[in-house]
Amino acid sequence: MLFSKDTYVERRRRLRELVGDGLIVLFGNNDAPMNYPANAYKFRQDSSFLYFFAQHRDGLVGVIDADTGIETLYGDEIDIDDIVWYGSVKSVGDLAAEAGVSATAPMKRLYEVVDDAVKQGRRVHFLPPYRYDTQIQLMDMLRIHPSRQRAEASQTLIDAVVKLRSRKSAEEIAELERAAAIGYEMQTTAMRLCRPGLTEQYISGVLSGIAQSYGCITSFQSIVTQHGEIMHGYPSDAPLEEGRLLLCDCGAETNENYCSDHTRTSPVSGRFTQKQREIHDIVSDCHDLALQKARPGVRWWDVHFDVCRLMTDRLKDLGLMRGDTEEAVRAGAHALFLPHGLGHMMGMDVHDMEGLGQIYVGFDEETRPNLEQFGTNALRMGRRLEEGFVVTDEPGIYFIPQLIDLWRREGTNAEFLCFDKIEAYKDFGGIRIEDDVLVTKDGCRFLGEKRIPYRADDVEAFLADRK
Repeated sequence: MLFSKDTYVERRRRLRELVGDGLIVLFGNNDAPMNYPANAYKFRQDSSFLYFFAQHRDGLVGVIDADTGIETLYGDEIDIDDIVWYGSVKSVGDLAAEAGVSATAPMKRLYEVVDDAVKQGRRVHFLPPYRYDTQIQLMDMLRIHPSRQRAEASQTLIDAVVKLRSRKSAEEIAELERAAAIGYEMQTTAMRLCRPGLTEQYISGVLSGIAQSYGCITSFQSIVTQHGEIMHGYPSDAPLEEGRLLLCDCGAETNENYCSDHTRTSPVSGRFTQKQREIHDIVSDCHDLALQKARPGVRWWDVHFDVCRLMTDRLKDLGLMRGDTEEAVRAGAHALFLPHGLGHMMGMDVHDMEGLGQIYVGFDEETRPNLEQFGTNALRMGRRLEEGFVVTDEPGIYFIPQLIDLWRREGTNAEFLCFDKIEAYKDFGGIRIEDDVLVTKDGCRFLGEKRIPYRADDVEAFLADRK
């Protein structure tokens, strides 16, 4: 258990007050078999259950009665067969006591309690499930088919969880700093390994090993690719080639499942070509602009579009775009090069709370998503920043041959795009630079004590010292 018992008691108290009435049911995760029941993936607890109930053991459900204040941890005790194979573990009662929960009960009792609440006409609050075994549990308890469970999840509970988890406490920030330190080691190792002949898969495997050596896991499947124009370019067995760029987007989760997420793009040869440096400089300047703009009260939506304007101006300087910058950005012409948002919330999930619904995490009544325009529809975050928010700052420029061909063929934003000049970049790939940003009282700062090199000169100097 990462934090003090009082931390979890206070979190549940605040959750109970925000929800107001009814039964709050928070499902922990179960083991997930990989290819047969006894061969399971490394266990990963549900983030919201962990946030409120602290424990990593599988097969647990936490319930808070918002009317009476009674809290119960449901779970079955392990038997002798489990002990023979996996050793003795703490009892459910011991786990509950550590988290400040006074009552426990076996899992079958949960079904009875929920059934009684339904018969009494009480509201049963649950979050949108994302695992099939949880969906089956919900169907057995509430007789809601899995196809309807996301729609019938409690909006009141979703809003309360988002409100509480969005602002990170000092002790959470310290854990995020630990994740960033592991992320630093992962990224700088990838940069040292970036040389002709080594494969993308080899580098990705080393990164996973670093995370595991700290007892944790990668916070998502590492993106390690010479095809940086592919947003989720997972590693292949392709060897690195002289003259190309390697994009590495990776992060670590600590033992308590707080995440880091960084991206760097490195020249395999050790030095950028003139064309590569020009694009890389635009991306690094956009990355720095976000750091200058982000502060409490500023909408992340506005920071994103400030970055898009700077990117458009600089691409015009290179002859890749033309026309009025405001009109070009309003039309979404820049999305040919930047088809995603500037960043996302981060914490116990690398895309923090995304499973609850991105519209509730990254947006609010004031700032609504634009789901109609290409590029803008991929923004995961737009709401006003608050002190304690952690967001990623990850601008990029990508040359996607199929998208270029489609827009040219259909004349999409042709008044703003210089397709003849863009044609010469179709074999370029893509560049992204990403860091994790903590919003502070009067501005923001990067997480992590050590800075992963990202300016072109600094990247080349670092690569020059590769052993």
